[in-house]
Amino acid sequence: MIKKQITMEDRLENISIAEQIASHRAIIDKIRGGMNQVIVGQGHLVDSLLISLLSGGHILLEGVPGLAKTLAIRTLSQLLDGKFSRIQFTPDLLPADVIGTMIYSQRESNFQVKYGPVFANFVLADEINRAPAKVQSALLEAMQEKEVTIGDKTYNLPDPFLVLATQNPIEQEGTYALPEAQVDRFMLKVIIDYPSLDEEQLIIRENLRNQLPVVEPVVTASEIADARNMVQEVYVNKKIEKYIANIVAATRYPSRYRLNELEGLIAYGASPRASINLAKASRAYAFIKGRAYVVPEDVREVAHDVMRHRIGLSYEAEAVGTGTEEIISKIINKVEVP
Repeated sequence: MIKKQITMEDRLENISIAEQIASHRAIIDKIRGGMNQVIVGQGHLVDSLLISLLSGGHILLEGVPGLAKTLAIRTLSQLLDGKFSRIQFTPDLLPADVIGTMIYSQRESNFQVKYGPVFANFVLADEINRAPAKVQSALLEAMQEKEVTIGDKTYNLPDPFLVLATQNPIEQEGTYALPEAQVDRFMLKVIIDYPSLDEEQLIIRENLRNQLPVVEPVVTASEIADARNMVQEVYVNKKIEKYIANIVAATRYPSRYRLNELEGLIAYGASPRASINLAKASRAYAFIKGRAYVVPEDVREVAHDVMRHRIGLSYEAEAVGTGTEEIISKIINKVEVP
């Protein structure tokens, strides 16, 4: 028995990284297949969820109600056999409602911890911009540190831990805009668009049946941990690193990259956290596509989602109607590709 185990380990050591990634990619196919049973279209949303899951980042989703944001994260949690919780953010919400608090037990004659909904693998923070700053800070601190302090003790959050926050772009009354420093903690900001006409027809047909498919767990936590370890093995060439650094630097010093037309449109550029997350997201995207190395197309594919919430627009940009999407596109098209 021992001899056989050693032989298997020796064989695994001889398998190339590319072959190992190909074998682990079956996990992605299982998750995508399960998502497609329930979610019609929204391929970009599914890819973004997979990128964040494999990279350990969090997502901020922006889209009008009814675009399957809640259904997507609930389905993902069911496929991964994870604990799911939903927090509906409202103006009267308190930090204790999110992270938990200490409650006095008369039976035990002592204080006991009541864990909040943040103690889950997948947390849906619905309409995060409806809660005051102190509640937003409580959640965002938990996202950054992956631990919370209740009373005088610190508690680790479960692994994997993924926060999917949503905000409605059309309603501004009674909302508290997320400060730039807090928005920066989200790895991706994804804009959810309407489905195509054919997809909407299929959505109608599926819902008229009044019977959603039963979702069964297809991936274990240990398999996700293995896949994350394999993502770490995806090769990022020094030229790709420089390409990423140049894209981010172009948001700070446009004139250095012959983008003089953007000089007065950007109030502040992306931080080094943008470079880190762009590299991580590119690596995860390469893994999803079954490659053991990152190519420039991977960087270009994830650049908008990583950077759209990290660039500050000037009053001039708002006056002429120039948005972050246009600025990022111009930068990507101008920066030299390795």
